[in-house]
Amino acid sequence: MPSKSFDVAGFVRGFNWRQYIVYIAFVGVFAYFAFTLSSDGFLSTNNLLNIVRQTAIISIMAVAMTFVISAAEIDLSVGSIAALSSLTTAMAMEAGFGLVGAIVAGLGTGFIIGSVNGLLVTKVNIPSFLVTLGMMGIAKGLAMWVTNTAPVPILNKTYVYLFGSGDVGPIPILMLWTLVIVIAGHILLRKTTFGRKTLATGGNQHAARFSGINVAKTKLLVLMGSGTIAGLAGMLYAGRMHSGRYTFGEGDELSVIAAVILGGTSLFGGVGTVIGTVIGSLMIGVINNGLIIMGLDVSQQQIIKGIIIILAVAFGRKAATK
Repeated sequence: MPSKSFDVAGFVRGFNWRQYIVYIAFVGVFAYFAFTLSSDGFLSTNNLLNIVRQTAIISIMAVAMTFVISAAEIDLSVGSIAALSSLTTAMAMEAGFGLVGAIVAGLGTGFIIGSVNGLLVTKVNIPSFLVTLGMMGIAKGLAMWVTNTAPVPILNKTYVYLFGSGDVGPIPILMLWTLVIVIAGHILLRKTTFGRKTLATGGNQHAARFSGINVAKTKLLVLMGSGTIAGLAGMLYAGRMHSGRYTFGEGDELSVIAAVILGGTSLFGGVGTVIGTVIGSLMIGVINNGLIIMGLDVSQQQIIKGIIIILAVAFGRKAATK
């Protein structure tokens, strides 16, 4: 009986490069820095854990943003929400409300702003881009106003340990937070009715309505979730830096959106992947870390990082159309 030969050309043509481009790019970028910077400590345990710490909060916000963008919406207010939540958390702690009060204040801040975003989008029919752009300014202004731009210290050692600065053995607590959010987000998007409704809403709103999906409710929930997770991110910033500050989260919305799109989620909705998002976030972190070790200045880092991201997304889109 003749043996069947493996059709390499057929495999290449049928392989979904779009689905795996971020993983291929991540391996390529990591291998490059590992090879060129091996003598500079890039592969040291401390440096790799440092990359995880630096990318953890972005990854956490990016998981929630995956749902928002999968539903064909966007949230530009996440960085400002994180800043305001870090301050409300620290202020609640300073006012004597304790650990529970601080958690309620931080998460509550994100939940309220996310709810306002969602209601304005679904009830008033204002595009999410405009709503969250305006909310970005409002939240940032509030963060500056409530403390007159002064930082608010956090002295509670339990809070600091649980929300940013602690380690469980050799593992940073921020890594554990990231794993919990990623696993929960992946299951929610891929294994639940809500995840399917989110993807259906982003893919074709009219078809989703005809199939019985409450599109407005789905969009409200993803924006509420994005705000709440941004509130958690602010709490983690506060725990890691031992204080609340209005500068936390500055520019994070761009890094979060870049991680989501780089990871394979369609900017036009209907396609989303939480695992890809986290790999996209880690790739940005690896690039930042590697370029810093190479000694490049900030302007050069921005140029090279931008080129790599554009190329990765462009190759992914090109592969998807073949």
